[in-house]
Amino acid sequence: MLKRSLNILFILLALAGTRVFAQEFTSSVDKSKVGENETFQVYFTFKGQNTNGLRNFSAPSFTGFRVLSGPNQSTSMQYINGAMSSSVTYSFYLQGSEIGKYTIEAASIEYNGTRITTEPIVVEVVKGSAPGQKQNTNSSGQASGGISNEELAENVFIRAIPDRQSVLLGQQVTVTYKLYTRLNINSPQISKLPSYQGFWSEELEMNNNIYFTEEMYNNIRFRTAVLKTVALFPSKTGELSVTPFELTVPVMIKKKRSNDPFDQFFNDSFFGRTETVEFKAVSNTLKIQVNALPSQGVPSSFKGAVGKFSFRTEFDKSEVKTNESITLRVTINGTGNIKLLDVPKPQLPPGFEQYEPKVSETIARKGAISGTKVVEYLLVPRIPGTKKIPPIEFSFFDLDQKRYVTLATPEHILTVAEGEGDYEMAGNGLSKEDVKLLSEDIRYIRLSSFDLEKKKDFRAVGAWFWLGLILPALILGVVLGIKKRNDTLHGNVTLLKYRKAEKQARGRLKAAKKELSTGDLTNFYSELSQALFGYLEDKLGIQKSDFTLEKAVAELTRRGVDEVLVSSVKEISEKCEFARFAPSAQNSVSANELYEESVSLIVTLEDKILVKRK
Repeated sequence: MLKRSLNILFILLALAGTRVFAQEFTSSVDKSKVGENETFQVYFTFKGQNTNGLRNFSAPSFTGFRVLSGPNQSTSMQYINGAMSSSVTYSFYLQGSEIGKYTIEAASIEYNGTRITTEPIVVEVVKGSAPGQKQNTNSSGQASGGISNEELAENVFIRAIPDRQSVLLGQQVTVTYKLYTRLNINSPQISKLPSYQGFWSEELEMNNNIYFTEEMYNNIRFRTAVLKTVALFPSKTGELSVTPFELTVPVMIKKKRSNDPFDQFFNDSFFGRTETVEFKAVSNTLKIQVNALPSQGVPSSFKGAVGKFSFRTEFDKSEVKTNESITLRVTINGTGNIKLLDVPKPQLPPGFEQYEPKVSETIARKGAISGTKVVEYLLVPRIPGTKKIPPIEFSFFDLDQKRYVTLATPEHILTVAEGEGDYEMAGNGLSKEDVKLLSEDIRYIRLSSFDLEKKKDFRAVGAWFWLGLILPALILGVVLGIKKRNDTLHGNVTLLKYRKAEKQARGRLKAAKKELSTGDLTNFYSELSQALFGYLEDKLGIQKSDFTLEKAVAELTRRGVDEVLVSSVKEISEKCEFARFAPSAQNSVSANELYEESVSLIVTLEDKILVKRK
């Protein structure tokens, strides 16, 4: 019986807790500091799962203010993760008539028989207009509808907000671009993307849809939405600048019919005509101070890694036979700029053949950039015996400890047994019985007779002789030419990237096409953007860390590429960025068209840039 009573009590307490935390009644103002005789709004908002139980709203006395309108009631409902929530807002238009600080007392309301109250709010009335606010003007700077561009800029703007403004070389700076508005707006369009000169940038993952919330900024209430968040990694020291992010924002403005201040309460088109004004919102220019890393105690294995990492190496097997492959896997995991990490190379003892490594990355773009970089080396031992792989060192600057840290892997010991085949004998027609190993430099001695015989009849030299004499020389010349070309390419990284740019772009375009076929438009636009930017980086010889769209456009113009093509580069880049910014506005038809435009653009650029290189 006691146990049953305790269970009932626990359930009742849980239900009571749900009831308490399932609803809230708050107060807020659109300005906490207003000018003398300036109009402002105060809001009393109830939020909960159900608003049917609301009764008897009681407003405060508003001592020190003149009530122009209210209470004006509005209701909203929304579904979040399958759960319904609703809210009721009671708003008032007030006017501060005398200078001073005034307290708007608590409002109250009954919810399911229980009366709940808000917190008091302090509002200051100052002489003239409030700081940062301007009175309406009819100057030549008017946009339309009796509102000036200055007034629009005060009510619709973008803020670029860095999480820090002084960093070390290679340390992440996270920049959030936020849209602030007090006006009714439609879907904005990107006018100009910011330039990250001197930074390597990684866009952080965001929700595909933009959500507005309420926020106080400079004592004024705004609706705000996060447009994009970018992680920046500085690649050089000094004061670096991030150029503004520009949006063209359609703003809905009601045409004023008179100077009556009560007209501003009727923003609905039912009471007056409205018009849409195209306003260019521009974010602030950021200045980031980048300081050099400490010069004391820099390890010889340090290659610029900054963050927090772990490091390990492993072989897929410890025993192997000659001429069989074995894989050495080098793994770096942690927080920092994973893409730009320089993975240390193993020092192998003699007798190993090493092939081009395979590099794979897994990157988490939420908050601080983190992930894993894996480099796999395919090795083939050619000489039997016990082989020791020396330890590999990886160094980084630890931001938490403010010092350099060196991680070293253990020494690996491999047992290489004699295999069934023998690599050195392959293609020579020799067997084990015909070979005697004298030293590392002298390999083959045939022990059996060579069965030489003298040619009895030597007549005039035939055509086959000349063919056999000239053909090897021709083949040798071709091989040497190919080798020289490959050596030149690998010795000149820029030229190598230039030659492989189209091939790399085809691979990225293929990946974009695959995402498009599965209907994943977000990844499609990301792959398409990487295909275009990667092609321009390689073809124009621009380092990835220094690449910006403006720099690519300037280089194309310098090389005499047609202005129409340059405009197409900018247009496609901005379309991709806008699609990632507002993917809900896109569809598979427009995505297909953009894909075809990108393919055509890269093919055309390949011909044009190739002509300039000759």
